[in-house]
Amino acid sequence: MKVTLIRTDHETGKEAFSTISTDTLIEKIKVENKAGYISTLRSLIPRITGTGAHYEHMDKLPRIYPTAEYIHTKDKERWIKTYNGLVQLEVNQLASIAEVELAKHQAALLPQTFAAFCGSSERSVKIWVCFALPDGSQPDEKDKIALFHAAAYRLAVNCYQPLLPFAITLKDPSYNQSCRMTLDKTPYYNPTAVPFCLEQPLSLPEEITFRQRKQAEKNPLLRMEPGYPTSKTFSMLFEAALERAFEEVGKWKWGDDLKPLLSLIAKHCYKAGIPEEEVVRQVLMHFYHETDEAIVRPTLHNLYREHKGFGTRSSMTHEQETAFRLEEFMNRRYEFRYNTVLDELEYRQRDSIHFHFRPAGQRVRSSIALNALKEGIRVWDRDVARYLNSDYIPLYNPIEEYLNDTGHWDGKDRISALANLVPCENPHWQKLFYRWFLSMVAHWQNIDKQHGNNTSPLLVGPQGYRKSTFCRILLPPELRFGYADSIDFKSKKDAERSLGRFFLINIDEFDQISVSQQGFLKHLLQKPVANLRKPYGTAIQEIRRYASFIGTSNQKDLLTDPSGSRRFICIEVTGPINTNVTINYRQLYAQAVDAIAGGERYWLDDSEESILKQANQEFEQPTPLEQLFLCHFRAAETEEEGVWMTPMEILSFLQTKTKDRLSINKVAYFGRTLRKLDIVSRRRNRGTEYHIVNIDNNE
Repeated sequence: MKVTLIRTDHETGKEAFSTISTDTLIEKIKVENKAGYISTLRSLIPRITGTGAHYEHMDKLPRIYPTAEYIHTKDKERWIKTYNGLVQLEVNQLASIAEVELAKHQAALLPQTFAAFCGSSERSVKIWVCFALPDGSQPDEKDKIALFHAAAYRLAVNCYQPLLPFAITLKDPSYNQSCRMTLDKTPYYNPTAVPFCLEQPLSLPEEITFRQRKQAEKNPLLRMEPGYPTSKTFSMLFEAALERAFEEVGKWKWGDDLKPLLSLIAKHCYKAGIPEEEVVRQVLMHFYHETDEAIVRPTLHNLYREHKGFGTRSSMTHEQETAFRLEEFMNRRYEFRYNTVLDELEYRQRDSIHFHFRPAGQRVRSSIALNALKEGIRVWDRDVARYLNSDYIPLYNPIEEYLNDTGHWDGKDRISALANLVPCENPHWQKLFYRWFLSMVAHWQNIDKQHGNNTSPLLVGPQGYRKSTFCRILLPPELRFGYADSIDFKSKKDAERSLGRFFLINIDEFDQISVSQQGFLKHLLQKPVANLRKPYGTAIQEIRRYASFIGTSNQKDLLTDPSGSRRFICIEVTGPINTNVTINYRQLYAQAVDAIAGGERYWLDDSEESILKQANQEFEQPTPLEQLFLCHFRAAETEEEGVWMTPMEILSFLQTKTKDRLSINKVAYFGRTLRKLDIVSRRRNRGTEYHIVNIDNNE
């Protein structure tokens, strides 16, 4: 893969093109050249920031364009020779090198990360993310590239932001993304990164939110989700409104009082249906030399209130007016939703440059209260908290939203193809994985409220076979915040709370679970809901379960339960799992949704459970008592041979064959072991008897 380096002469504006392979580029940014331009820039930044000064050698640092390999046309215009499918995300304004390294480490957790390196300022991180069409190719027409790249950027932000402890700086999602040549001795680089699978969009993405649906009749423009597509529309409408305002104001020039012009701008923008927050942003952008936000915001707000006729009800009490003004402020400035899975409030600012929801913690709530006070709304923190904890805030379930948005299934069996990534010799693995996957999705949809997904695949194989990576890629990137690779069985409350917090729990190193903990695990597997008291709560609440389980281990003798192992699908992995694949997640889950909606069975029947028990025998760990029994007895094959003995009689005999003391308390446990060995039993007055043959006597 090749990227483009462009040097632009500051005085003439001429561009010098060169292309370079990504391998060479990564090696190039590890070592600075003799001139030391990047180090000099980093030392100057603290002194020139905010002064308007310009680094004299900035032109020496070319801009890197990762998105495409460009060439010059005869008219000296840029032309895309090859589109790479790389999206660049930026995390800026980091405080230290430690934060830079943390951002790089977090970005490297996703297999779609092609590269992550420190920016030229040494206080930013550039993340390159791979995208491809379902067939692995890239769009080759300019219009298709623009649509594809905009959708890819949006998806990348949504997938990476939950992983990063710092905010991603939102940029115009253009394929002309670039960054300055930089220096990073330890960049992250993965040339075999797995691209996100993205179908070719036919238009820029849109979404209608709960609050926008209510306002759509009043303002059709609000049907568009905040983001860059909306921004372009609003910009065009604002330019038209601004032109009409200039015509009506007469002779206005830069430096004159802005208020007469603002009045006309507000009038025409209100008529055009542009939200107030967007008008504030546009005015600040156009007239940043003439005024500041502290003047523009209250002025435009009062003008918008006047056009809306707000506040004309003289019969309102002070409390009523405050409540109405607070609601209007919240709807105008922010958008909220309550994430029922994470059990937390999320928000985003209602303008055209914010489309990612973030947690609304106490700092955010305090900022909201201060912004309301600045607008003259006399509210207390408790008023803001009362609004945010009311049913004015719509509920949001991310997993239901994702499954409802998967679209129509194209008929290709992707679930079986996913199972086939795991090399094994079990002929039933594909079928069993298919049932388990359907069960996972069915329980996400809350179809079966009486049972949990009580079956769990266990991948057994040596280290380096990418078992844990396979478990992680089962979830689409948008839902990967619901993946966990550990669970604390010592804290039963935390373990049960995980049932409602995570979508998929990987029990890594399954063999480390003790015998007593395996009993609790079986309890978790079959538990349809979790009954818990939330922190600071007073009542026990029923928490909906989402979690399905999967496990990995390097050891083969995993199962110790004498009552059987029908809850586990044990598979011995015979080679490294091929995780370097592009998965069309929407079609993968569309297949599951379609199968479940069509009435297909998503649970194991008796024949499949019988297959499971038989296949799991080689993964069972015989107890010392069981091994001692098999050294001296076997099951009777005919009615005539052998004797009938109770577990206590068998234990008494075995005690004579070993120097270790056998506890009488193990009689009931030993009986379960005998049943697991399929030894014929019968009930008599003296207890349950088992039909066995003493091997020692036969000898």
